[in-house]
Amino acid sequence: MNELDLLPNELEQDLRATVRDLLQDRCSSPEVTALYDGDRSVVAELWKALAEDLGLAGLLVSEKHGGHGASAREAAVVLEELGRSAAPVPFLTSSVVATTALAGSDADLLGELAAGTRTAALLVPWSTAPGADLPVLRLDGDRITGTVTSVAGATEADVLLVIAQTAGGPALYEVAANAASVTPVVSLDMSRQLADVHLDAVHGRLVVADGAAAVRRALECGAGLLAAEQVGLARWCLETTVEYLKMRRQFGRTVGGFQALKHRLADLYTSVESAAAAAQYAAAALATGDPDTPVAVAVAQAYCGDVAVVAAEEAVQLHGGIGMTWEHPAHLYLKRAKSDQIALGTPGAHRFRLGELVDLPA
Repeated sequence: MNELDLLPNELEQDLRATVRDLLQDRCSSPEVTALYDGDRSVVAELWKALAEDLGLAGLLVSEKHGGHGASAREAAVVLEELGRSAAPVPFLTSSVVATTALAGSDADLLGELAAGTRTAALLVPWSTAPGADLPVLRLDGDRITGTVTSVAGATEADVLLVIAQTAGGPALYEVAANAASVTPVVSLDMSRQLADVHLDAVHGRLVVADGAAAVRRALECGAGLLAAEQVGLARWCLETTVEYLKMRRQFGRTVGGFQALKHRLADLYTSVESAAAAAQYAAAALATGDPDTPVAVAVAQAYCGDVAVVAAEEAVQLHGGIGMTWEHPAHLYLKRAKSDQIALGTPGAHRFRLGELVDLPA
């Protein structure tokens, strides 16, 4: 792999501080927990603050289309902070995946996505890896018909980006979300709820002729930056658990002083730092268009998904009885970690892809 600068610059540090401050004020654990009782009121208000007030929806949109022309590095900073709060906003699905799929096109939708006034969702199952088969729907004139299950971001999306079969191959079409049948499903992680989407002769507008390439590019970018979110939630789990064990006392002594727990936390710390390095490298590779980007993304997703789950499991267990309660936020991070573990390809799928990329024998 080529040498890339992984050290955060001043702009990234300022961006991190700004996003963290906003999330601390606007995204409390009780509000996120309320999602599981059907109260999604926090989503719209929080997204407006992030997308419109801070302008984060346009990070990956060029200045030509009204965005900031930033890179995957800045997006990774935002996603890491969103992971720390298990924030229920469509930044990854709309401002990263959908936006990247539209990159290079002259679609008017890009400007609206950059402004944060509209959101979009790519119509693929959330478990779709960058190299996996894509759901290509039937096209009859400008009417699209078909069903895609387990789509992330569709419940809050204004626009759906649909892959439809044309005479020249798969192309990407823009479809109004209110013209489709979007059925939310009960999801493990309700902060990123999935939905089944059915289109019945719905009007579509062509936005990208080479749809397959655009979608694979978007999925690769999404998978690489998902690693940053996984690092953010793993860091929260580690730091919160360490602080709790410093305070909790049993048998007349601080629980954190027990040697066995020190070893477990030390192992977790090294795993989280290794995951952070992998995620930072993937973001830097995506930002510079490095030829090793597919390898960097596969490495990050093959590792970070499992680390996030282990960190969340340790947080639940090492918090003892309180960690098992609905009132404590640990369950939010375990659910997000498990959901992220299969999002955009499982660690196993990425390890298999990595083997192919570096010519390892089966």
